[in-house]
Amino acid sequence: MSESTPVESLSYEQARTELIEVVQRLEAGGATLEESLSLWERGEALAQRCEAWLSGARERLAAARAAQPGQEG
Repeated sequence: MSESTPVESLSYEQARTELIEVVQRLEAGGATLEESLSLWERGEALAQRCEAWLSGARERLAAARAAQPGQEG
């Protein structure tokens, strides 16, 4: 993935992988203030994307469990 790829188009796995890379780059240091801010903003967007995917997955699981007769959730 590249930083120019829209976050909204990323799968959970793609967003998570890129988020790990962003964190590693920030932790390594050496970036200018502007680069660090850009990485931070991208990381925040990626984290939100991951959370949206996980929330959706939880909702789908809850709906699937609720649809099964005799199952308690």
